[in-house]
Amino acid sequence: MRASEGRPDMGGNGQGSSPAHREGAEPPLTEGLSGTAAYTDPWYDALASGWGEAAAGGSGLPGAPVPAARREREGGAPDTAGIYLAVQRSEAFREVRGSYRRFVVPAVIGFLAWYVAYVVLATAAPGLMARPVVGAVNVAMVAGLGQFLTTFLLTWAYARHARLRRDRAALELRWDTQEMTRGVRGGAL
Repeated sequence: MRASEGRPDMGGNGQGSSPAHREGAEPPLTEGLSGTAAYTDPWYDALASGWGEAAAGGSGLPGAPVPAARREREGGAPDTAGIYLAVQRSEAFREVRGSYRRFVVPAVIGFLAWYVAYVVLATAAPGLMARPVVGAVNVAMVAGLGQFLTTFLLTWAYARHARLRRDRAALELRWDTQEMTRGVRGGAL
């Protein structure tokens, strides 16, 4: 049985979580954070989960995170939260959100009304829905296929509206925000 290099026991047969461990094959060795050789497990990313980081004095347990706002106040640098609040209050942000709402709210209301009308007609007026249109195709089948067609048309209209009216302004706003936060962080990402 092999040491887990600071990783938590994931249960099972006690040999790790990857199929290679269960089959008895040795996982490849890589150089760890402290310069020592460590086993790598492709099915478990220790750093992404917070285990095995050096913040806890090498114990393998995650250290207590310092809130970003407190970290920045202690260092004397302005915090990024202020930048995001300023962007949220800006006219450009309000215009992007307004454009989004002016399209989405009526589209959702219209689509839900169309869907509820279909369900209500199917339950309240079965005679109308059973009326043949062409051969064995009746009003209910045409309306049901209309639901699918409406979904695809609404998706296309939303993507077109976003591309023509919002995407450029949203990307410019995002770029400006990243530039401002990059300046706060001292050029680091």
